Amino acid sequence: MDDEKRASQDGRDGQQGQESLPRRSSSESEQAEAGLQGEMPRRASAELKAILEALIFASPEPLTPKAIFKLLATEPKEDIQAALAQLKREYERPGGLQLVEVAGGYQIVTRQDLHDWVRRLFHERTTQKLTVQALETLAVIAYRQPITAAEITEVRGVNTSGVLNTLLERHLIKIVGRKQVVGRPFLYATTKEFLIRFGLNDLADLPKVEDMAEALGLEAPILVEQTPREEELPLTEPEDDEPQESIH
Repeated sequence: MDDEKRASQDGRDGQQGQESLPRRSSSESEQAEAGLQGEMPRRASAELKAILEALIFASPEPLTPKAIFKLLATEPKEDIQAALAQLKREYERPGGLQLVEVAGGYQIVTRQDLHDWVRRLFHERTTQKLTVQALETLAVIAYRQPITAAEITEVRGVNTSGVLNTLLERHLIKIVGRKQVVGRPFLYATTKEFLIRFGLNDLADLPKVEDMAEALGLEAPILVEQTPREEELPLTEPEDDEPQESIH
């Protein structure tokens, strides 16, 4: 008789134990099943958008589509593209920050019309600004790259060695090779930092030659981009990033 009571009591305890366990919802069951099958559950668009915003904001340089896809390799590309498109739309609203495409990537920056206020915060010194001579030299390089120092001097009519050193120190230009002529002089070209500094996605976004020439007081023909002859091509490849996938 005691054995029957114990068996009955054990049965009730087992039933109560089962009832106390939390039941899984259908969505949780689907996620668990997806996990067992090696598939990650798709994130909600709001969460994915927040992740993208955090990554772009935290990145010290423009975050390229290739880097984004690599960081979010577990997420479908179409979901990433949709979340980024939604993030772009949200940053079109008036505010202190904007999402821009620059140097082949994405960056969250302060709005241009607020730069003077931001400079007050960092107490920017006037010596940090480029001189007119440096801007003129940089414009010549941007429109006629790759180009040698002698060719730049010929265009501007003044020696530019000091200005070139300044632009190199600021990482706005770089040496991309040597020209195949007597003396094999260095060839100069603009850098990714140049694109970032001037808010350009690529060199195709450069202002019209006429507008740039007028702004700098130069003659338009000297800024016209020229296709280098084969013997003028760099000996070494520029340290540019690999072609990036586009996110639309």
